[in-house]
Amino acid sequence: MTVSGSSARSTLIVQLSPTRSAKLSFTVQIILTLFWLAWAGMLLITDNQSSDQNYLYYVFFGLALLFFFYVVLQNTSVFGVQSYIEVTPQYIVQKSGVFRTKHIISITDVKSIHISPLALRITQSDGSKIYLDLKQVRKKRDLDKIKTKIKELASHAGFALSESLSNRP
Repeated sequence: MTVSGSSARSTLIVQLSPTRSAKLSFTVQIILTLFWLAWAGMLLITDNQSSDQNYLYYVFFGLALLFFFYVVLQNTSVFGVQSYIEVTPQYIVQKSGVFRTKHIISITDVKSIHISPLALRITQSDGSKIYLDLKQVRKKRDLDKIKTKIKELASHAGFALSESLSNRP
């Protein structure tokens, strides 16, 4: 994702890797889906055309094809960046995938942020707490960019900032 305009320097967008949070890895999902497609295709090719249940094979193949597109869309950036963390002077956004909701946190509502090695714990002015998981950030350099940007925001916006070097609060 590229940012244009005058806010290009003040906006940070970091791509996430959704496969790290999945119960099955991307490779396993693709292999199972390809097996499903091959099986459905084989059923269509080897089936007797006079069968009354032939339409079920087409449904089975169609569902396999839809699931294949879902897996590719959810886990790759073929159709653009779908999972990201965006940090701007006005808000912090976390989007975890195509079919998942976007979490938007306004900087004016932030009371404090605690930075741990793999998470941001944000306390809002109304007392609610939001946990942003940073385990999906692909590169250590990107993780450092996020933390640096949050520290800059803390000095400009005036919210409390704390940091721990271990995973314990």
